[in-house]
Amino acid sequence: MRLRLQDLDVERGLLQLREKGGTVRWQPISAQLATSLAQHAAVRGAVLPTDPLLRYRNGTALTGRRYDELWRRIDAHLPWVAAQGITAHWLRHTTLTWVERHFGYGTARAYAGHTDTTGPATTTYIRADLRAVAAALAAMTGQPHPLAQPAGGHPRGLAKP
Repeated sequence: MRLRLQDLDVERGLLQLREKGGTVRWQPISAQLATSLAQHAAVRGAVLPTDPLLRYRNGTALTGRRYDELWRRIDAHLPWVAAQGITAHWLRHTTLTWVERHFGYGTARAYAGHTDTTGPATTTYIRADLRAVAAALAAMTGQPHPLAQPAGGHPRGLAKP
């Protein structure tokens, strides 16, 4: 997860993700997270668009080992996390389950970045756009998002069919 400064769009509340298989996509994030990431990067010396976004205090880029260490520390300080088997994957699963239950299968697929068409034929037709993902994020966080669909599920400026 080598996020770069150019991968953060604070104004639109987006983070560009580069995932396995060469997939690149924009993921809505809360305005609070976007602002905090920008401040973090600035304080720790990110200047160029290609500079790493997440950095240690000395300005060097975080590595995958840092995430492993964070989870080790979380487990040590919060015994219930280890007892319940809570991991980054568990958080992802729980989030996607919530999105699916409240916003439907297509939005959950888009939120997860699942663009493959394997599985039932209907997965080819069940789609959600960035606005639907932003609406789910806004509902989950209780924070407005600039790309979120208004109530009723229709993007601004588009009339109902």
